[in-house]
Amino acid sequence: MTTLVDTELERVRTALDGLLASWLPGRRWYAGKDTGTPEVTTRLLERVLPGDPALLVAVFDAGADGPYQALLGLRRGPAPVPPDAVAGRLTAPGGPALTLYEATEDPELMTRLLECFGAGPRGPVRFERLPGSELPLGVPGVASTAEQSNTSVAFADRAMFKVLRRPVPGTSPELELLGALQRAGDVPSAAPLAHVRTTDESSVGALTLGILQEFVRSRGDGWAAATDRARACLAGEDGAGTPAGAGAFAEESYGLGLATARVHTALAEQLGSRPLTGPESEALLDLLGERLADGLRAVPRLAPYADGLWDLHEELRRGVLGGRPPLVQRVHGDLHLGQVLRAGQGWVLIDFEGEPGHSPEERRRPQPALRDVAAMLRSFDYAAHHALAEALGRPPGEAAAADPRAARRATAWAVHNRQAYCAGYAAGGGQDPRRDPVLVRAFEADKAVYEAVYEAHNRPAWLPIPLAAVRRLVEEFRHEN
Repeated sequence: MTTLVDTELERVRTALDGLLASWLPGRRWYAGKDTGTPEVTTRLLERVLPGDPALLVAVFDAGADGPYQALLGLRRGPAPVPPDAVAGRLTAPGGPALTLYEATEDPELMTRLLECFGAGPRGPVRFERLPGSELPLGVPGVASTAEQSNTSVAFADRAMFKVLRRPVPGTSPELELLGALQRAGDVPSAAPLAHVRTTDESSVGALTLGILQEFVRSRGDGWAAATDRARACLAGEDGAGTPAGAGAFAEESYGLGLATARVHTALAEQLGSRPLTGPESEALLDLLGERLADGLRAVPRLAPYADGLWDLHEELRRGVLGGRPPLVQRVHGDLHLGQVLRAGQGWVLIDFEGEPGHSPEERRRPQPALRDVAAMLRSFDYAAHHALAEALGRPPGEAAAADPRAARRATAWAVHNRQAYCAGYAAGGGQDPRRDPVLVRAFEADKAVYEAVYEAHNRPAWLPIPLAAVRRLVEEFRHEN
């Protein structure tokens, strides 16, 4: 195998900012797709696998946004990757043409990637294997095609490597939580095997760049399973409309509640739980209030519910400050049906990095466990209305009005599965969500407003789903009070 020489790497280093600036807007993991061509500043570029092709790690800022990470392949001549994976080609008089491209699209480089973990410490980028872990060396690595904020590479059914496109300072929150669950033992999660980081002395400081973890053999994720059963319910294939029919997925929902409670219990045992202090309670309430105010400004269609949403917020304030403060602990932080897999022994929770839009400090901040529960309850609602839209062949904003009877069946499906999930969570040792309606309702409202902002900016046709949830939550509150 020939090796790309330092002069060729220097050509890449010189041209990299411009190449990335043109290429980034087409990458699914880049958050600034709609803001035009960014101004890129490369902060670190390291060769971690020699040869031709070579594997490079680049950490860079894109305008005020960063840091980002790219795994880049470099070859003399063309690269065996799709055209949109090519970041650029460099030519020089008398020198060979070089191709710079997205390395996760190159099976040869991904198969060699795991070799880095056996190389030992070298340079500012470290590939560190966890004690006792076995790596599937030589197994082909294939990148996932899923739309994600990170990129995952599967090594058959042995391991999964996650490239953290937005690396965070220090240890990744996900790595912290996976380690805690591994120490707890017998918890539905994927054990970490190794990780990639930069050193404190590097030009970017200490960052977690990637996580290698066990591959979870599954029958698919919760979103696919739930929407499939919801469609069957709407089609009347299981006696839809009756509690039994609407609950055809209820056993799965109950099991998912059990799995969520087991994860929360393990995290509390390993990383601790405690009541919120007075200042922390004030800070949490202030944060929720700021998020609500921001959401109301961003989505004018929330205006009819503004008074009711503020009433919900005040109800929570009275409960938190006037009663017993809730317990807080480390939580998943972005729990929904797409973040759970149906494995052979039950549900497994995955992707513990938290909401991508939140800072690492906020993701690490202890939260009431019911925040995860409320997020999952919202996901059941989304699954039901997604199935309704698909069944009727209408956008979500039109589906309910087009067939009110089908819409009621979809709502019944969501209600029964939400109840089954809460029952499973309580049976698994978690705090019964049904006994703390104020906290659950407040977190559901917060999540629904967050969803409304997202849909208004990205999928306007889906905005009626969170708007309907906000209306329901406000009406429930007013009926009870």
